[in-house]
Amino acid sequence: MARSALTRDEVLDTAAALVREHGPDALTMRRLAAELGTAVTSIYWHVGNRESLLDALVARTVADLGTIRPRGATPAERIVSVARALRRALRERPHLVAMVHERGLTERMFLPAQRALVHEAHAAGLRGARAAALVHAVQFQVVGHVLVERNRERAPAQPPAETALWTTEPTGFTTPDPELARALAAPIDTEAVFLVGVRALVAGLLAEEARALRPRP
Repeated sequence: MARSALTRDEVLDTAAALVREHGPDALTMRRLAAELGTAVTSIYWHVGNRESLLDALVARTVADLGTIRPRGATPAERIVSVARALRRALRERPHLVAMVHERGLTERMFLPAQRALVHEAHAAGLRGARAAALVHAVQFQVVGHVLVERNRERAPAQPPAETALWTTEPTGFTTPDPELARALAAPIDTEAVFLVGVRALVAGLLAEEARALRPRP
């Protein structure tokens, strides 16, 4: 028996879950109706046809990325928090983000995070081109890292054995650092790597600005 109560939000939630798990091609009106336990006509009544449904999912994804809020006691901490939140949001919904990109709304999707980064750049004393450089650098760091993570997941590399890391030909180079060899052969904590990179990036940019503002002797 078809269910009688159904909301637009429930339709969108279920559709988004299908896309996240199986990709956009898996989202058919018939499959969505089956997931919801309702008739296809009921879905049409709530969200229109499939293209309208995809447009609604894209709009919701853009809105979701607008909920990023900086956290921390200093501009540097808050900038890093925005970068972490943006990475997490992109990682959680790759197929939906791809749909946003396909519809030419990528810049709109990133706008809230950019605004938060601009605010923190100003709080750190950066203006004009220097502030823009920080915003772009952080954004590219996040997006680039997410792409590398996704590529590694699709085609995971087999790490070499510890003993093979530093004794390959033709150099024959050997390291006296067995702890380093073990660490490089171990599974990679991608979030930890991301934090090392983004913290170093932000610290370097803010330190450069501090040097530029320091009075010359």
